[in-house]
Amino acid sequence: MISIQNRITAFAKLGGFLSQFSTDNIKKIDSIEHNEIFFDGFLHQIKLAHENNSWFTKENVIYSLTKISKLLTVSNLNSFIKSSSLSDISSKNVAIIMAGNIPLVGFHDFLSVLISGHSVLVKQSSNDKHLLPYLAKYLEYIEQDFKGKIIFTEEKLIDFDAIIATGSDNTARYFEYYFKNKPNIIRKSRNSVAVITGNETEDDFIKLSDDVFQYFGLGCRSVSKLFVPKNYNFDLFFKGMYAKKDIIKNAKYANNYDYNKAVYLMSLYNLLENGFLMIKEDQSYSSPIATVFYEYYEDEITLKKKLKQDKEKIQCIVAKDFIEGEVAFGQTQQPSLTDYADGVNTLEFLSKI
Repeated sequence: MISIQNRITAFAKLGGFLSQFSTDNIKKIDSIEHNEIFFDGFLHQIKLAHENNSWFTKENVIYSLTKISKLLTVSNLNSFIKSSSLSDISSKNVAIIMAGNIPLVGFHDFLSVLISGHSVLVKQSSNDKHLLPYLAKYLEYIEQDFKGKIIFTEEKLIDFDAIIATGSDNTARYFEYYFKNKPNIIRKSRNSVAVITGNETEDDFIKLSDDVFQYFGLGCRSVSKLFVPKNYNFDLFFKGMYAKKDIIKNAKYANNYDYNKAVYLMSLYNLLENGFLMIKEDQSYSSPIATVFYEYYEDEITLKKKLKQDKEKIQCIVAKDFIEGEVAFGQTQQPSLTDYADGVNTLEFLSKI
């Protein structure tokens, strides 16, 4: 088995490779190992990812790569594993069924399995199939002992000891039945919410626009629902959202905006909108693209109870000094390695299978 430190070193070098693909600029660094083999090829994979899925714009893919590269440092990885007992693990085959809603959304599970010392069997979404296999090849060049421990498949999953599967609420029910005899983590649909008290500044809402619009709102950490006080005036909210006005220049987003607006108007729903975002009063958590739902609350105590009752549906709560575990405005798309999806400690699960 590869030693823990060798695994950490390999992923840190992968982080170095990814640091060349930054939101500031894309620049080839001569000192990065195996760049002559992988740099140009990865640029091509970024292009293919967009051609395969038009939601995966170059900007969104690069944003995801930048966030991952900043996490993959020796210091961060050492902190990540320190609370888990990984030294005595017997290597198992762990399957991962990945979602495809945002670029490299399954990377954290992939990292967790390999850093734990297990082998990984990956079934990707057809919406996100280009980037991770290429990065896996880079890992195998950096650390030869990873060869044979990383397998991608499009076939039915066989020969695995445990599974991590992510899907919709409907597919999760299927997963729970189909994998009931294996150690498993089954992830369902979740959405993120923001609690507005009326004490926010325009700068808070500019930051919130990142939480709403990054990845076109397709991530589970994207804010799709607001809780606002009775008779709340949305003027300052829309003023902050205006920072992302150029999103309507994306043709696919604009088509969704036009379609959903037409549906709402034909249904005679009351809407507030600014030309690129609609807000609609609705008790649901999952809103369509270009739409954010809102719900009024009477008092903070009742809202806190509701949020606690609905915790299985909620990924992040954006707020300012409102509730334990809240995420600051503008920070939902900046998770650390220990911000586990659904609050389930993946490393702890992997240490016990």
